[in-house]
Amino acid sequence: DPSTATKVLDLTDQLVNENNLTTLMITHNMQDAIDHGNRLIMMNDGVIILDVKGKEKASLTKEDLIKKFNELSNGTLDNDSLLLSK
Repeated sequence: DPSTATKVLDLTDQLVNENNLTTLMITHNMQDAIDHGNRLIMMNDGVIILDVKGKEKASLTKEDLIKKFNELSNGTLDNDSLLLSK
């Protein structure tokens, strides 16, 4: 449920920041990938096709990620759950 997911992500962010922890989040929700953490790695068929951090990551949108995926993978990202989430 979205409310619980938000609480878990917020609590995780808080614990990571307070304790200077390294964490790895695996998600198909592109907005969560943009909103959380300091680095975003996108994979396709087990291969890293994008690795961004800092200002570049902070300025990303879901539309940017779709475009980058299509450019870098020579494929089409058309999974509704990825496109329509948040």
